Amino acid sequence: MTPAQCRAARGLIKWSQHELAAAAKVDIAAIRDFEDERSLPPSAMIDLLQRALEANGVELVGENGGGLGVRLKRPSGDEGLRPEDLNASNDE
Repeated sequence: MTPAQCRAARGLIKWSQHELAAAAKVDIAAIRDFEDERSLPPSAMIDLLQRALEANGVELVGENGGGLGVRLKRPSGDEGLRPEDLNASNDE
């Protein structure tokens, strides 16, 4: 996870740095320094941050030709209807 991905992920779920620090059980100063690109924390701390964000609906997108990014996970069990299952009885 990059500093930009961390900032963007927090933005997607409307979390402050304080909320991320509490969820990941890490020091807020370390998050500030990481997101401001002043220092690179140990990989174990980045893993804690990433797990806290992922547990709250964020998915980190790796380099796939379009660049690194973040997105919200699709809620499980909410995949909607398949096109072949659409009919007048389930039309709203």
